[in-house]
Amino acid sequence: MQLLVIRHAIAEDAEKFAATGADDSLRPLTKPGKRKMKEVAAGLREIVETLDVIGASPLLRAQQTAEIVAKAYGDLPVSTVRALSPGSDPSGLVDWLGQHASAEVVAIVGHEPHLGMLVTWLTTGARDSRVAMSKGGAALLEFSSGVAAGSGILQWLLIGSQLRRIGR
Repeated sequence: MQLLVIRHAIAEDAEKFAATGADDSLRPLTKPGKRKMKEVAAGLREIVETLDVIGASPLLRAQQTAEIVAKAYGDLPVSTVRALSPGSDPSGLVDWLGQHASAEVVAIVGHEPHLGMLVTWLTTGARDSRVAMSKGGAALLEFSSGVAAGSGILQWLLIGSQLRRIGR
């Protein structure tokens, strides 16, 4: 299995959004964030030709990002994955991925620093983040057998601007 790990695109400013009294889970992408993510998705499509499954954190900005990526891959359905919520235990994601063991390429969309910790944990077994993911950035991990802590091999890690350049 290959696991495409994607950080959500640029969202509304957290402090300004909090001042409205709305819950942070409802903070949306900005218009420039949506536009840039469409370019990122085109770049991802150049590098990763197909996706079998896409899952996203329940937070709105991750859902919106996943929908943009899903559209670039022929309108795949997006699954909501609670294990991608910030601060979630990584073993929950392994359980969800186990439900998709027959998939060749799975994409997930989430948040920092949680995604950096997930990439680190899946490649080294350590639970502290040693990988920084930019907004709209992505990493590709490969698993030769089952998905487990320390069993992944990092194939690449790219920031959003690199993916946008690839997509042009």
